[in-house]
Amino acid sequence: MNLLRKGSAVSLALMAWGCLPAHAGVLSGTVTEQGQPLAGTMVTVFSADNQRRETVYADAQGRYSLRVDFAGKLRVRARKPYFKDASEDVELGLVATRALDFALVRHSVAAELSESLTASAHQSTLPFNSTNTREAFISQCNYCHQVGNALTRVPREESAWRSTVLRMEGYFAMLTNQESKDITQALAKGFDGKPVQAVQQHVWDARTAPARIKEWVAGDAATFIHDTDVGEDGDLYGADEGHDVIWHLERKTGKISEYKLPDIGLPEGGVFQGVQLPIGVFTGQHGPHSMAQAKDGKFWITNALSSTLASFDPATKQFKLFDMGRTHLYPHTIRIDQEGIVWFTIVASNEVGRFDPRTEKFTILHLPEEGFWSGVSHYLFPWILKIGAWFPKMNMHMGVNHAKWAFQGRSAFPFPYGIDVNPVDGSIWYAKLNANKIGRIDPKTQQVTEFSTPLKGPRRLRFDKEGNLWIPAFDDSGVMKFDTRTSKFETFKLPLLAHNEYEVPYALAVHPKTGDVWITSNMSDRAFRFLPKTKEFVTYPLPTRVTWLRDWAFTQDGGVCSSSSNLPAWGIEGGLASFICLFPDGEAGQPATALSHSTPKATQAAAKK
Repeated sequence: MNLLRKGSAVSLALMAWGCLPAHAGVLSGTVTEQGQPLAGTMVTVFSADNQRRETVYADAQGRYSLRVDFAGKLRVRARKPYFKDASEDVELGLVATRALDFALVRHSVAAELSESLTASAHQSTLPFNSTNTREAFISQCNYCHQVGNALTRVPREESAWRSTVLRMEGYFAMLTNQESKDITQALAKGFDGKPVQAVQQHVWDARTAPARIKEWVAGDAATFIHDTDVGEDGDLYGADEGHDVIWHLERKTGKISEYKLPDIGLPEGGVFQGVQLPIGVFTGQHGPHSMAQAKDGKFWITNALSSTLASFDPATKQFKLFDMGRTHLYPHTIRIDQEGIVWFTIVASNEVGRFDPRTEKFTILHLPEEGFWSGVSHYLFPWILKIGAWFPKMNMHMGVNHAKWAFQGRSAFPFPYGIDVNPVDGSIWYAKLNANKIGRIDPKTQQVTEFSTPLKGPRRLRFDKEGNLWIPAFDDSGVMKFDTRTSKFETFKLPLLAHNEYEVPYALAVHPKTGDVWITSNMSDRAFRFLPKTKEFVTYPLPTRVTWLRDWAFTQDGGVCSSSSNLPAWGIEGGLASFICLFPDGEAGQPATALSHSTPKATQAAAKK
């Protein structure tokens, strides 16, 4: 690996350059290729137990300085696309300094280079026979994991791929028979084990140089931390949809605790027990999915598999469950308005739920249908699931899936997905995936108005403080801005690594102080920061391969946090899910309170700073 190591006075200079606190150990040095600096190289330090990782980027001179918050026998790795990783084991005390230089070597073996490429490069080689097949694949086959990572690109016979695609259809990938057949053939032909030849453009951006990334491993190889939120205490809380667990990360100490949701007597899979849910991952009855913290400190959680809403008090560690009825299927994204009312989407029923914690009463709003077959879907589906429950995990619903026999495909279920509260007038807005629409709910009259989007695949949308709605376009590798005053859209395409690749932006969030829009990408191990004033993207390469991010949340000390939750977790490099926080300007200090744009209290706190 041609690794150079030397001690020098540069470490002390870099300590001053980075304004690093004296209580932490410091690693510093340069990364070069044949004596030339390699800007943008990610230098990562791993704790002795591999439960924590911290990463910085080398600057224009190839310099890096990494303050390490944990001590002992550590592993340090330098990584840059198209180069071989270099690593070294070091021992570091909390007040020690260590100079460590890396000299990287370019990949020269085709198979090794191919293995290091992002999923977006591998799936760009799939030989789809039509534009429609490719669009169906992007929309329906990239929901919960990277396609093209080492786990999913293993060569298989067409019959084996057919079983895989059929299982995904059981999870509600909406494909026609022809689309299913065409995708199966493309996977069998495309993932043939031969090295992929791709020319990606990894452009270094000087604005990433100050950034620092921290990761904390949580759970086991089947842990599925769907959403993460930042508490008022500055800690991270994650909803493990597979294991019916809420994870709590104390950022200051790194301690992780888990709290199990109460047993209510439902079988594994909850009301979806007839569905063959992801093998080895969905082992619970509730499926906690999305989280939001109210002004009284309680978290509100949608339980996707049990059709319940839960509150969790982080002070007492106590849960309380509220049953909304078994015909309201798969409660999904949750937000809280300025009056403390809890709003959430209900994906498989074409509904939005409203819950008043003071009265403990639900109001369920059925959204406009997208034609005859959409209405059929939502009327019959609860009954189909009840019948399917007589045959656990047998996917009996597939036999009557009109996405196939009525040739409806992904239009069969217009899933209400993301939801947010307009801070200007308190109106509720949602994204309707598969129907390519967004909608507005008047919180007083409950009147619904919908708008078609110019880009496809609207998912988890968020507002900025001026009342502009920002929407990720999952199917079209883009972002949309919707002016709620003029009803006008503006669109922006994400920066791709190659012209024939694509991204699947699952979620975004708007920073309440800077107004910057943070966007997940999920096919190329990157995250995006969009600057509305200049209409520019800043791209942050992520150090862990097969990173799959969900909702973003912000901390008071400058962190932009999420969960890395590829499904399954064992497909992630290292085999485990994690909490992740990116500090674009470096880590300013100790964890403080959360930043949120959903409650007046947080908005006032942000305004004072």
